[in-house]
Amino acid sequence: MAIKCDPVFALIDCNSFYASCERVFRPDLAKVPIVVLSNNDGCVIARSYDAKPHIKMGEPYFQIKHRLEQLGIVAFSSNYALYGDMSERVMSLIEAQVPAVEVYSIDECFADLTGIADASAMGCQLRSRVLQCTGIPVGVGIAHTKTLAKLANHTAKRLQEQTGGVVNLCGEHQRHWVLRNTAVSEVWGVGRRMTAHLQGMGIRTAMDLASAEPWMLRKRFSVVIEKTARELSGTPCLELDEPDPPRQEICCSRMFGKRLTSVAPIKEAVATYMMRASEKLRAQNSYCTKVRVSIRTGMFNPDEAKYAKGVVVTLPYPTDDVRLLTKAAVDAVDSVFQPGFRYSKAEVMLLDLRQPGEFSDDLFALNQPAEATRVMSVLDAINQRWGRGTLRAASVPVNPTWGMRRELMSQGYTTRLDQLWRVS
Repeated sequence: MAIKCDPVFALIDCNSFYASCERVFRPDLAKVPIVVLSNNDGCVIARSYDAKPHIKMGEPYFQIKHRLEQLGIVAFSSNYALYGDMSERVMSLIEAQVPAVEVYSIDECFADLTGIADASAMGCQLRSRVLQCTGIPVGVGIAHTKTLAKLANHTAKRLQEQTGGVVNLCGEHQRHWVLRNTAVSEVWGVGRRMTAHLQGMGIRTAMDLASAEPWMLRKRFSVVIEKTARELSGTPCLELDEPDPPRQEICCSRMFGKRLTSVAPIKEAVATYMMRASEKLRAQNSYCTKVRVSIRTGMFNPDEAKYAKGVVVTLPYPTDDVRLLTKAAVDAVDSVFQPGFRYSKAEVMLLDLRQPGEFSDDLFALNQPAEATRVMSVLDAINQRWGRGTLRAASVPVNPTWGMRRELMSQGYTTRLDQLWRVS
């Protein structure tokens, strides 16, 4: 008779992921504080550990530019292609070493370590392997529940010198020590408002929450807080999630690098966004029958006139053909564009998404030609092999004048053949 093992979860979280990605190919910045900026170099969205005491999250770049220079902090524009590629490498390494993985975000995932004899040794092995193969440092938290694993990971980062980046809370002594020395505000899923409510009840530490009566928490707050308390006490309530089902809508939108006043560059932007949206559509093996296109001006400048409008276009048949999707979207721009405004953003949204065979059409309904499906397969294969945008619609420009302002962006070290890392 098989013996059932208690579940064991590990949370593997990349340390200061965006900043770490920048440091991988810039060893000269190993001990230099780094911040990463949002689209159009707007505000700080990521900070290295040594930059956190000096710069707050969300601070506008134009306000702190001189302070960064005085403090010797290096700023980078967001290089999402690099971050996405490094994330895939990290997750692939982890998936190759554990039975099951749930990718939680771009820089963290839960892993199933149930049945592994020495979970701590496995955590050290995962951490060492990821660092060796990608240069990205990670923290590993191990426990019998996902919430405790999250708390263990937080402790591994907070006390990295003492823990070596790996904390195992499967033992009762270690679990109680961490619970007693962690504020309730640090618990996964407990926000600022909930923290105030809990502190009003005398619940100030994670141990207080773990010791609280679960049914009372459910009655006063919600089943979510009840599950959190049970998980902290060692009772698993959350399993590894199954892969997400195909999305029912796909959206791609960006702020322009500058205000646009004519229709031609807006059409170029819409075509570019549709190129990306159609890639996502084909990646999940879906077709769509409707497209929504919208444009708008800036909404916060009191000196600018405000305007926003969108339109939904019905396609002649369910499709994933970027050529048909792009034509429909670009033609729709004419119906929403109004001269005399300074536009700041465009958006394309693919609607009514379904898998092949889910459309109930009559005998005479049009369908996507088989030739179009083969062309899209070739398009995706080329772009996957040689880089996104290698093969694209003629209406998509290479270096648009309206593109996002990213004056501090690093090279595409892993995503562009012409920007490979050079060692001299």
